[in-house]
Amino acid sequence: MIEKDLQYFTIEAPTPREALEQMRRQYGQEARILTHKSVRRGGLLGLFSREAVEITGYIGKKVKTPTSAQAMEESRQRILADARREQSLQLILKEIESLKANIGKEDAGRPADKPAGLARIESILQLNDFTPTFTEEILARIRKDFSLEDLDNFAVLQNQVLDWIGEQIRIYPSIQIPDAQVRTEQSSKVFIVVGPTGVGKTTTIAKLAAVFGVGGSSSSSPKVRIVTIDNYRIAALRQIETYAEIMRIPVACVESVGEFKSFLAMADGTGLILVDTIGRSPRDLAKLAEMKAVLDAAGTRSEIHLAISATTKASDVEEILKTFEPFKYKAVILTKLDETLRIGNIISVLAASRKPISYIADGQSVPQDIEQASVVRLLMNLEGFHVNRERLEKRFGERAKISDAYWS
Repeated sequence: MIEKDLQYFTIEAPTPREALEQMRRQYGQEARILTHKSVRRGGLLGLFSREAVEITGYIGKKVKTPTSAQAMEESRQRILADARREQSLQLILKEIESLKANIGKEDAGRPADKPAGLARIESILQLNDFTPTFTEEILARIRKDFSLEDLDNFAVLQNQVLDWIGEQIRIYPSIQIPDAQVRTEQSSKVFIVVGPTGVGKTTTIAKLAAVFGVGGSSSSSPKVRIVTIDNYRIAALRQIETYAEIMRIPVACVESVGEFKSFLAMADGTGLILVDTIGRSPRDLAKLAEMKAVLDAAGTRSEIHLAISATTKASDVEEILKTFEPFKYKAVILTKLDETLRIGNIISVLAASRKPISYIADGQSVPQDIEQASVVRLLMNLEGFHVNRERLEKRFGERAKISDAYWS
C-alpha cells in the first residue's frame, strides 16, 4: 500500500484505553499510532500527581492494489485480444487451458480459508501479542467446542475466549499485616521486591508503604518500615528516603547479612517491613547470588515478589522468571502497565509457567497507581474485545484498588 495526504494528530487522555477510544471516535479505524508516552499532571515529588497518556498518530488515504478477481479479468481480456489478433482457435484453447492450470496450482498451494469468527479471534490474539503457542491453544479449543454455525455468533465466541484467558490468569492475595496486639519480631511481615534494573521496584515499594503505612497506627510500634540494600545507586536511595520522609515512615540502608539481621531485630513489633533490593541484570549471576545471601537472613517470615515490566517481550520474561527462580518468589508484580497497550505476552508466559500476579502498577503516582491484581483488570486491558465488565466481575470477582481502602 502507498500512503499519502497524511494528517497528524495528538490526543491526551487519563488512560491508554480512553486515548485509543477517543482516537477511533475522532479519526476512525484508519488512524495509526506514531508515539505513545505517559505525562504527569500536578503533584509534589511524584506524590499524589495524576498520570495521563499522550499519543500522536496519523491518518491517510491508501491506494489499493488490484484484487485477484481484477487480475484474472485482465488476464482473460489479454487472452481474447491475442486470439482475435492471431485468428487462431487453437491458440485460444491453449491459453485458456494454461490459465486454468495456473489457477489450479495456486488453489492447491493456498490453505483453506478459516471461518470469519475464527480468523477474527486469531487476529485479536496476535494484536495483543499473545505467544503463538497460547494462540494456537485457544484456536484449538474453539475448533473443538464450536460448530461452524456457532462461529457466526461473535459475541458468544469472544466471551468464551475471554473466559478461557481469564481461567489461565493466577492471582496472589494481597499483603496481610499482623494485628498490632500480637506483633513480635517473628510475626512481622517481611515483603521483599526483586527484579531487573529499571522495572520500578523503588516506586512500587513507596506505593505499598503509602498504602499500608500512611495514617499511623494505634500501636506504639511503627506500622511499616522500609529497608533498602540498593546503596549502589545513590539516586534510588535518595528517592526512597524522600518518599519515606514525606510519609513519616522509618527507612534504613543495609549492606551485609549482619546488618540486615540487626535491622530485623531492632524492628521488633513492626507490622510490615518492605525491602527494596539492588536492580541487577538477569545475566549478572554473581551479584544476584550475593543479594540472595543477604535476603536469606529474613528466614521463613519473608515473602519475595518478582517485579517485571509489562513492556518486556515474551522471550525476556521467560528468561527473567528462570533467572530469579532461586529466590523462590511467591508471585509477580506487573509494573509499567501504562506504558504498553498489549499484555498478551505477559499473560501467555505466566500462564505457561503457572506464576500468579500479586500487584499491578500503572503509573508514577503514589499511592494511586497500584492495585491488587485481578483477572478483570487484565482482561479489560486487552485490545479488540468488547469487554462486558459486569459479566466478567460475576465470573472472576470485582476489581478494586487497594489504595481505595486506605485513601477513600
